[in-house]
Amino acid sequence: MTRAGGLRVRRTQAERDAITVEIGYALCSAAFAAAVVFGAAAGPALLFTLPGAVEELLLGAGTALAPVLFLVRVVSVLRRFRPAGQPSQPGRTRPDS
Repeated sequence: MTRAGGLRVRRTQAERDAITVEIGYALCSAAFAAAVVFGAAAGPALLFTLPGAVEELLLGAGTALAPVLFLVRVVSVLRRFRPAGQPSQPGRTRPDS
């Protein structure tokens, strides 16, 4: 149940399913994006023999950027998701009616 203006509003199963799918999408896309950024930043340090300072810098950058990107992606996807509200006048489909 959700509070909306002091009233309790029950969500339908379809609305709960939509929220669940959106959360799953947010988590999966964020994990993928974080993995890509980590691989791009730290990949050269893992694949090639580099000087110690450069290797530490690249690994540190990947380790710092990946979780930040993960959180930003999850928040941006979930903030963008807004369940469609009820129309103010059910049955009317044209804006000028």
